[in-house]
Amino acid sequence: MQTKLTLRIDEDLVRQAKRISREQGRSLSGLVADYFAALGSRSQAADGELSPRVRALRGALKDRGVSIADYRRHVEAEQWNRSPAAQPAASTRPYW
Repeated sequence: MQTKLTLRIDEDLVRQAKRISREQGRSLSGLVADYFAALGSRSQAADGELSPRVRALRGALKDRGVSIADYRRHVEAEQWNRSPAAQPAASTRPYW
């Protein structure tokens, strides 16, 4: 069941959203609905619920001699587009 929703939003933001919806050939309501659905997905992920794809990958590196520090270096190297050897030592990087 669909329900009508009234929002109070800044005029410039509405113009921008309408332009984007036109460019994508979609309704503004559809864009808003998709955004709300994405918020719900993020909320579930934050609650610890894993997507099927992530669940399938869980434990893939277990017993392969890859440490958490190795993984972090790899992720940081990908993020900064540098080789893992160029990364600072684990003790100088922030923990997160």
